[in-house]
Amino acid sequence: MKKKCFIGIDVSKETLDTYIHGANHYFVAPNSTSGFPFLLEECCKSLGCKFSELFFCFENTGRYSRQLAAFLSESGITFTMAPAMDIKKSLGLKRGKSDRIDAKAIALYAWQKRDSIEPTVLNSGMVAQLRQLLTLRDKLIRHRTSYKNAIKDLQDTFFEGETEFLKESQVRMIAHLNQEIELAEGQIEQIIANSENWKNNYHLIQSVRGIGPVLAKYLIIYTENFNRIDNAKSFACYAGIAPFEYSSGSSIKGRTRVHPFANRHLKSLLNIAAMGAIQLQGEYKTYYQRRTLEGKNKMSTLNIIRNKLVSRVFAVVKRQTRYVDLGKFAA
Repeated sequence: MKKKCFIGIDVSKETLDTYIHGANHYFVAPNSTSGFPFLLEECCKSLGCKFSELFFCFENTGRYSRQLAAFLSESGITFTMAPAMDIKKSLGLKRGKSDRIDAKAIALYAWQKRDSIEPTVLNSGMVAQLRQLLTLRDKLIRHRTSYKNAIKDLQDTFFEGETEFLKESQVRMIAHLNQEIELAEGQIEQIIANSENWKNNYHLIQSVRGIGPVLAKYLIIYTENFNRIDNAKSFACYAGIAPFEYSSGSSIKGRTRVHPFANRHLKSLLNIAAMGAIQLQGEYKTYYQRRTLEGKNKMSTLNIIRNKLVSRVFAVVKRQTRYVDLGKFAA
């Protein structure tokens, strides 16, 4: 990337700790709409350059960095929101911590990755809204689970009738949360239905046996309708189901296994889908039983089925045709 200046920003709730790589210049700007112009002016004044020659790098810190990203995007200024883990792993051994040190480290990361780093393109309003609705749904489900667990604790700890009021209160809360979850899911489906392309892919991926409406929502939203992630291998890596080799020379031959850095919620949903698929008569159940009877590991077999599901989802989207289970036509 041919940019004159790489600038690292350590984003916090109230301030933007900024370090300009190469100029050894550090300053602090307010994290607000009034502070963003000051940020740009200070960078250009220190370097004697135009706005278009700046490249900003900062971590994706959710709502603290969202406003800055929107401002830079609207101003036509190049920036990237880098994953915190990428920055941390790239810097090697590090001693001490302060906002200035972090801003300098982020600027150094951007400069070192200048040939491969990709500018961030903000999600459309539709994608951002769908992600927020998914977050709301997850939060409601966690609350519902806590109430269900509380009722079970009451049943295990007290005699019948001693905690009737507590139980009834929590039953009412569960019923209310069920309604809110249905409303959130309905809103997601309505937004998807408003786009013909999204709606078509949403229904196509549910033709794959084992993919239900809940998993379909997560697949289409996290891939941004299969545009942000457009192939099965990349998605398998993102979801933590892609196996990687662990070996070195001739003496170290570790088992092939998945990596812990992943979207664990997606991995959990894919695991539930795979476990459901092997309960039904068909190729998944036959494959699972055959491998386990051969003495193969049950979890590795289940992971293969998870990858099969993902591969078929991306295949039907690419072909734009519903999945056809040829196994049921076999003699």
